[in-house]
Amino acid sequence: MPNTRLREVRIMNLMDILDPACIIAPLASTEKQGVINELIDRMGEAGQVSEVQSLKDAVWTREQTRTTGIGHGLAIPHGKCASLKRQSLAIGKPSEPIDFEAIDTQPVQLVVLLASPPDKTKDHIEALAHISRLISDVNFREEIYNATTPEEIFELVSKQTV
Repeated sequence: MPNTRLREVRIMNLMDILDPACIIAPLASTEKQGVINELIDRMGEAGQVSEVQSLKDAVWTREQTRTTGIGHGLAIPHGKCASLKRQSLAIGKPSEPIDFEAIDTQPVQLVVLLASPPDKTKDHIEALAHISRLISDVNFREEIYNATTPEEIFELVSKQTV
């Protein structure tokens, strides 16, 4: 007799991969590569990644292939790195919107950097999709773009992912 029970579906919770220490507001950097480096440096300081330069290389290589400025003021630079034990997220808010060569040509107001181990492709794609869905909510987007502190950003993300 076949098993008729529904499989439990786990919904991605960004709070599982976001360390509050990895939120920077405002970012010191004012250009794309500097922002990426600043966020990855913070991930290293927070103990989320051990080989910082390796992750910088992976994310920058990906960024040069095609911009991760997805529109609506959001960029999601991302990469995979063998030294990562688990997925990790860093969020940066520039003091002023910056050019990220976004697909809609608009400047970026929030950068969400996703780092994953190479064997976590499904989780990587799910996290990217979840971040994109969050920012497509006009109210959430307005609130997070108006946030000025890491604590405010953390609180907004935590309310959306429970």
